[in-house]
Amino acid sequence: MTYTIKEVAPKFDLSIYTLRFYDKQGLLPFVQRNEAGYRVFTDTDLSLIKTICCLKDTDMKIRDIRQYIDYVMAGSSTINQREQLLTKQRNKVLAKQQQLTENLKEIDYKLQIYRSPKAKEIITAARQVVKNEKSLMK
Repeated sequence: MTYTIKEVAPKFDLSIYTLRFYDKQGLLPFVQRNEAGYRVFTDTDLSLIKTICCLKDTDMKIRDIRQYIDYVMAGSSTINQREQLLTKQRNKVLAKQQQLTENLKEIDYKLQIYRSPKAKEIITAARQVVKNEKSLMK
């Protein structure tokens, strides 16, 4: 089955402009064009676009995504390079996940205070501590 750019864009919550940008950046060398010059996408193309979106969503740089796509287009001789690239990205995602977990703990801690029946007293006491610390600096 084939798809137009108008049909593909909503499948990935992308704009047509973004898909054209990806194409200009060399991320879609696998996409063919019809006689009229319009991009024609296949199911296999959609699978690669899904991977591109995944990598983009994990903050991989466009140049690194392009490198990955170049490896894919080169065939099985690049399996090791693909694995290295994706392993590096996986490690970045895990580090970001850990950072987000720590940030979530801080947010939950603050929400616990604000939702407490004694929130006003806790905040007032905390403000007094800050005020006392600042007065010691003078």
